[in-house]
Amino acid sequence: MNWPLIFQTAYLLVLILVCFRIIYDTRTNSKSLAYLLFAIFVPFLGIIFYFTFGINYRNRKMYSKKLIENTELSDKLREKIYQYSKQTFNLSDATVQSNEELANLILKDTHSPLTSDNSVKLLVNGENKFPDVLDALKNAKDHIHIEYYIFEDDHIGREIENILIQKVREGIHVRFIYDDYGSRAIRKTMVPRMRSHGIESFPFFKIRFITLANRLNYRNHRKIIVIDGITAFVGGINVSDRYINDIRQPEKLFWRDTHLRIDGPGVQYLQYLFLCDWNFCAELKLEPNDEFFPPLSSIPVKGNKIIQIAASGPDSPSPVILYAILQAINLASEEILITSPYFIPNDSLLDALCIAALGGVKVKILVPLRSDSVFVDYAVRSYYSDLLKAGIEVFQYSKGLIHAKTMVCDAKIAMVGTANMDSRSFDLNFEVNAIVYDKQVANELSTIFYDDLKDSIKLNEAEWTKRSVLQKFMEKAIRLFSPLL
Repeated sequence: MNWPLIFQTAYLLVLILVCFRIIYDTRTNSKSLAYLLFAIFVPFLGIIFYFTFGINYRNRKMYSKKLIENTELSDKLREKIYQYSKQTFNLSDATVQSNEELANLILKDTHSPLTSDNSVKLLVNGENKFPDVLDALKNAKDHIHIEYYIFEDDHIGREIENILIQKVREGIHVRFIYDDYGSRAIRKTMVPRMRSHGIESFPFFKIRFITLANRLNYRNHRKIIVIDGITAFVGGINVSDRYINDIRQPEKLFWRDTHLRIDGPGVQYLQYLFLCDWNFCAELKLEPNDEFFPPLSSIPVKGNKIIQIAASGPDSPSPVILYAILQAINLASEEILITSPYFIPNDSLLDALCIAALGGVKVKILVPLRSDSVFVDYAVRSYYSDLLKAGIEVFQYSKGLIHAKTMVCDAKIAMVGTANMDSRSFDLNFEVNAIVYDKQVANELSTIFYDDLKDSIKLNEAEWTKRSVLQKFMEKAIRLFSPLL
């Protein structure tokens, strides 16, 4: 029997099937061509690469966000959300009215309501976030829901753990979702301790050796805390001591990050996201009820801010966070302020920013001088020439590592969340951003942005073009692998 011939024939058949799948499954022509060439001209590795990084999981959602199985009831709830959002919009001021297209986009794509009567507090860095978190956890009356990409077994992690254990003893339901890759260090330490004290803890998208490669991509990058369905925290700050800056430790790397505390109806969509994620990864399914979603009439009015939540991932029909950012850029007429630790934009985002700048909008982008990845730094720098040529101002934060993911447009809307400005956040990971339609919050975030510029270096286009040919080549070469970074 001619085994080499049989093997070659089998490989050829597999290659043909893979090529058919690439053509059918990939959204853009450029990606299709790239995957096809790689699969054909790099035997075995090309096919492995496609199945590891190229499969369009958005066409085969990992799970369905369906908390309510009754279709009729679900339709009634959806109509209720639309009516509530319409009412909120009609009673809103010019700040919201001028961003109607953005609000409608998120509402129609994900049924995330436009909510009023919220209190919003910007929390700069871990040293300001965690005191608020600890206080809110201590005051929980019914339940605590926590979902984090990174949760570490260090001082702040154990401090939160001790409070959660105490709340369980008081009869409070505590549920904890941790990403099985980002929080892999606690799987054999903190998680068993939590479970032994009655804290329901489950990994998101559990990693098994045989599927390691795929599972490293599709991670839960969200950072969500929901307390009693009326208080929530969301943003870029994970649970780790590294996010807490201490003046007594000047040698420690300074971490600049931004988080958000929300009190009011805006919490309910974050609760919805948590329950969907919980029902996907936990052994115990949850049904929506008045404890999880208190009637709006029973929620204390603590503020007047209008909030909408944008969330996307392999569970959503479209990259709504990307769409929301693009729409916000398109609607801006004066100024766009962006902070991102990993700025690796796709073509649509790069074009949108350049078009805005060329059209007269002031666009400023703040990135780290050095991130926590050398390869990411090379990829990010490959975009600077295009940005500078369009008149976009690029600043490199030099005080430490800036990890915040924020955007302010026309001092009217503020975005704070977990999504970086890269393909991984837009397409591969589970992310969530909060959008605040409010001048006061937007101005406050603008002030924070300009304060950060004091510790930053502004790039000069003429100087930047003087980089060596080798440097430019390295940046462009690594940029080709940006979806992997």
